[in-house]
Amino acid sequence: MYRLGARYMTLTHNVNLPWADAAAEAPAVHGLTPLGEDILREMNRLGMLIDLSHVSPEVMQAALTVSKAPVIFSHSNAKAVSNVGRNVPDEILAQLPKNGGVVMVTFVPSFSSQAVADYNKKDDAFKKANPAPRATVTDVANHIDHIKKIAGIDHIGLGGDFDGIEDVVQGLEDTSKYPHLIVELLKRGYTDAEIKKITNENIIRALRGAEATAKSLRK
Repeated sequence: MYRLGARYMTLTHNVNLPWADAAAEAPAVHGLTPLGEDILREMNRLGMLIDLSHVSPEVMQAALTVSKAPVIFSHSNAKAVSNVGRNVPDEILAQLPKNGGVVMVTFVPSFSSQAVADYNKKDDAFKKANPAPRATVTDVANHIDHIKKIAGIDHIGLGGDFDGIEDVVQGLEDTSKYPHLIVELLKRGYTDAEIKKITNENIIRALRGAEATAKSLRK
């Protein structure tokens, strides 16, 4: 897959693998097995980014311990803002400056809004009697604010996940609406230089970091 052009791999989807645990299931191996660690080392050697969206917190921690290259979360938000298993805990966010990794904030409504996440857990009778709340651009910006506070501006990206959702954030219905989020960040005092980091520079730096690590390891 690397020879065909793939430059990152998400370690799990919603179910556990024999060598790594997913966020959506009860832990089986509690992190990474020795095979899992070897897979990450080979990804480092190739120059393939390790994507930690969908994995358990134990896998996140193990990957940060093993990987010599920056990791990414291709579509995840901050767990402290929306308490769902797919989001990133503060203790992991705090380690990203040392690793150089990037959390690419996603537009999945239940990952963006605690109100939506709580509503989704209700039974059908409750949902029939109560309209569903909507996640908004403000909610997404709140995640960016929090990640900036814990990890820093150099560790934020954008990962919409439009191909993986059925409901959308109000104001971020498709890729043409990205400027709505940028305007919200500008209103909050983000500088042009910070916006550039969030929209492209941070993830490009992570890609270059993976390539530099691979070059070093191959020697």
